[in-house]
Amino acid sequence: MDPGAFVSGPVALRDAALFTDLYEITMAASYVREGMTGAATFSLFVRRLPLGRSFLVAAGLEDVLAFLREFRFSAAALDYLRSLGCFDPPFLAYLRDVRFTGDVRAVPEGTVVFAEEPLLEVTAPIAEAQLVETAVLNLCHFQTVVASKAVRSVLAARGRPVVEFGLRRAPGLDAGMKAARCAFLAGATTSSNVLAGLTYGIPPTGTMAHSYVSAFPHEIESFRAFGRRFGSGTILLIDTYDTIAGARRAAEVAAEMAARGERLAGVRLDSGDIPALSKEVRRIFDTAGLRDVKIFVSGGLDEDQIDRLLEQGAPIDAFGVGTRMDVSADAPYLDMAYKLVKYAGRHVLKTSEGKTTWTGEKQVYRFRGPGHRFAYDLVALHDEPVADAAAEPLLRPVMRSGRVLEPPPPLAAVRERCATQVAALPEEVRRLKGAAAYPVRFSDRLGALQRAVEEDVRRNA
Repeated sequence: MDPGAFVSGPVALRDAALFTDLYEITMAASYVREGMTGAATFSLFVRRLPLGRSFLVAAGLEDVLAFLREFRFSAAALDYLRSLGCFDPPFLAYLRDVRFTGDVRAVPEGTVVFAEEPLLEVTAPIAEAQLVETAVLNLCHFQTVVASKAVRSVLAARGRPVVEFGLRRAPGLDAGMKAARCAFLAGATTSSNVLAGLTYGIPPTGTMAHSYVSAFPHEIESFRAFGRRFGSGTILLIDTYDTIAGARRAAEVAAEMAARGERLAGVRLDSGDIPALSKEVRRIFDTAGLRDVKIFVSGGLDEDQIDRLLEQGAPIDAFGVGTRMDVSADAPYLDMAYKLVKYAGRHVLKTSEGKTTWTGEKQVYRFRGPGHRFAYDLVALHDEPVADAAAEPLLRPVMRSGRVLEPPPPLAAVRERCATQVAALPEEVRRLKGAAAYPVRFSDRLGALQRAVEEDVRRNA
């Protein structure tokens, strides 16, 4: 691997230390010039949830730790910065040798989180912590966005399989890979993305496109050809022309397959009046004695469309969800921030209107109620004890002195954690529409410190 490269799955980013905003480097240059080498703690959190959302699913930590572990400026990166003419030789020499030597505490991937709760906290010499800000935000942000969107489609499907289908419209190669991973993390069963199968172990799946059907002179011949090649794994796309006629032809092919000891696995609908069409297609197959043929639906779906289809009684067995999930169409970004909360032993905060931050290194404690369901969270100071020994501290040490403390968990374990977390949410918080707000409280000690620091800022600003 090239010095200064960051490898995330199959995607390699050369000169990854430059994957940042220029002001991170200019601030670091000033810190170095001023001899500011004290430890800084930055907290990464979401200020407020998107409209209609009641919780998020944390994702991206594995990539964050890999980035921090490999962080360094290559010779090419240093040459480029030198060419800008705004950085002096002592600072460039600092960058040549700098590595991330800090600590990270974070919630595990797949954890349900809420507004104002830290997903992670970075403590490092201030220049180091500043230089990595943009990458840490980027790696956490997109993956948390997609995981939080995907879990809603899984909930809407009510136990039916959800297939991630959005690779072709994902915003870039890396995003397409991350979307497949995060959808699987959130409970999708398979993905159309074959490279995600190789990279992450996600089972790949696929049917056929309309172009395949139209490449044959007659629709039924395309069905027969596909059935001959894939046998009992065959799923036929039946809406290229007339969906009902296509269903009848698919039933005819299914009978031919049965005669040679094979079974048609299913059919896919991608357009039209899906509730009405799915009911008629189901009737056609049931009448033909083909009750085990599944109906798979795709085409512009997300949690709202899935929920609506099932509310209308559409006999659908599985859903392909693509673009709207992979770009989180209704909420494509989070108000995620990475803010300084402590420097050189001094507690700091931001008091801008609408963007006030909580000071101090923190811990989030999760309390449970009847049925072991989540009851409320308490944001406290990181070393603050709580009275209930059963309360779960969410932020855990994952990196110390620049070293990752343990290998990342298998994706299957992260997926299981997400499912367990979502299942433990109160029903009124988990529902897709009109969800209740989950209680997030702040400890008395944290509140007292916040008020003291705010007063100090008012006196000295």
